[in-house]
Amino acid sequence: MSPPLLKLGAVLSTMAMISNWMSQTLPSLVGLNTTRLSTANTLVTLFRSPKEGWQVYSSAQDPDGRCICTVVAPEQNLCSRDAKSRQLRQLLEKVQNMSQSIEVLNLRTQRDFQYVLKMETQMKGLKAKFRQIEDDRKTLMTKHFQELKEKMDELLPLIPVLEQYKTDAKLITQFKEEIRNLSAVLTGIQEEIGVYDYEELYQRVLGLETRLRDCMKKLTCGKLMKITGPITIKTSGSRFGAWMTDPAASEKNNRVWYMDNYYKNNVVREYKSIADFVSGAQSRTYNLPFKWAGTNHVVYNGSLYFNKYQSNIIIKYNFDSGRVLAQRSLEYAGFHNVYPYTWGGFSDIDLMADEIGLWAVYATNQNAGNIVISQLNQDTLEVTKSWDTGYPKRSAGESFMICGTLYVTNSHLTGAKVYYSYSTKTSTYEYTDIPFHNQYFHISMLDYNSRDRALYAWNNGHQVLFNVTLFHIIKTDDEA
Repeated sequence: MSPPLLKLGAVLSTMAMISNWMSQTLPSLVGLNTTRLSTANTLVTLFRSPKEGWQVYSSAQDPDGRCICTVVAPEQNLCSRDAKSRQLRQLLEKVQNMSQSIEVLNLRTQRDFQYVLKMETQMKGLKAKFRQIEDDRKTLMTKHFQELKEKMDELLPLIPVLEQYKTDAKLITQFKEEIRNLSAVLTGIQEEIGVYDYEELYQRVLGLETRLRDCMKKLTCGKLMKITGPITIKTSGSRFGAWMTDPAASEKNNRVWYMDNYYKNNVVREYKSIADFVSGAQSRTYNLPFKWAGTNHVVYNGSLYFNKYQSNIIIKYNFDSGRVLAQRSLEYAGFHNVYPYTWGGFSDIDLMADEIGLWAVYATNQNAGNIVISQLNQDTLEVTKSWDTGYPKRSAGESFMICGTLYVTNSHLTGAKVYYSYSTKTSTYEYTDIPFHNQYFHISMLDYNSRDRALYAWNNGHQVLFNVTLFHIIKTDDEA
């Protein structure tokens, strides 16, 4: 058999195999069978499910011109919409890629089809010549006649292949039309759910978050409305002690300091995070130059402020330098259980920090043992201003400051609550009734952390946290 005919036979045989594969496999690949179309219908139903919509609200102003910001976060399962949208886009891309592949295959098919048509013409011409030769076979040698007969026998099987190829070409055309229709449907679905596209929603949420942060900057100090909890972080140490974080530290700085007992101790333990504190992975130990009195210490802006044992002297100790940066006597302040809180424990001088700054709460003989609130200079420890509340300190449990207001508790009782508050802004007091759960029956330390918006407490050998709810007034631009 001659090489050209062998080549032609190989080409046509390969095309027949490809056509057969496409007719059997391609419909299932593009999802044209009944099962996959049913799946597609299900996808449409899923994408249109109203339960998966996002709800985003913007800020507004009330009738008094105050800015009100409300954010309703989406449910956790809303992320499933993003997965379905991504699957839809991937399916559309696969269909488009398949369409392009079929287009390339169609071009090749058309080229090969033209080649076969040309061969068909040649075959017809050869057949005519063969007939002519057969009519005049007496004039040709028997050998030539036999060669022509063999060539004709080789070409004759190509005729049914050509007919099948024409049928396959029509099938490919039908496939292309089906893919166009499917692509149009998928594109329509994508456009329909486009308003829920994750990227668009993400950008909207980012914009809302920016506006919310701007609104948060206008928040004035809040008033305590509710205390919830507690959350027990760890159980360690004696019945009395203190633990704290720095409310003035950056968000990445989450160091925890731990000071066990209320006297005869000068060792401060440091942990890099709450998690390390829980696991006991201590990072550093500080040996203070003086023993402390009470449990009412505070860490503020990288320094520890504490009451020196058996004195009314306040010490400022910097953790980074390991040095005492300042010390000052709190004039006339009682100490060594002269004017403690109800539970005792050398709690005469209570140091605390809030959104405004550093404070000292104590009592003096000059004001008959009533609570005095003094604002301190954090560098020099000088008293910048004082308020006489008129409330007897020995009748008070632990207390804490929020936005310049002192909140007094009966934390030594099982049915604990905040029952008295004094505002340094208005120099007025009021009686309140804000209960909280004294889970372990004896609170010896209770301090507010303005960064965490939480109360740190030492409750009978348990280190716990209380969440607080504050009522805020948001200033408008005119009031700022």
